[in-house]
Amino acid sequence: MIEGIDAQCLLADRGCDTNEIVERAEGAGMQVVIPPEKNRKVLRPYDEHLYRHLVENAFMHLKRWRGIATRYAKNQASFVAAVQIRCIVLWTAFL
Repeated sequence: MIEGIDAQCLLADRGCDTNEIVERAEGAGMQVVIPPEKNRKVLRPYDEHLYRHLVENAFMHLKRWRGIATRYAKNQASFVAAVQIRCIVLWTAFL
């Protein structure tokens, strides 16, 4: 999933908190900004401000688009395409 990506940080939500993803990202020289799962024995530190600012706000902006929030798309390919289009719009708006 992250092979060949040149990035400074890996930003993801709690669902992506696996040892394999964290190890691969750190091996590629990325700062991992993923909140740890609540059931972890050792909670890994992460940049809470960066996570809240970027990840939570991205989901907020995606859900503002009615087609995504109510899942009007009839199949998975259409839904993923709608999310990708909205992400492109958000990305170009913040450049």
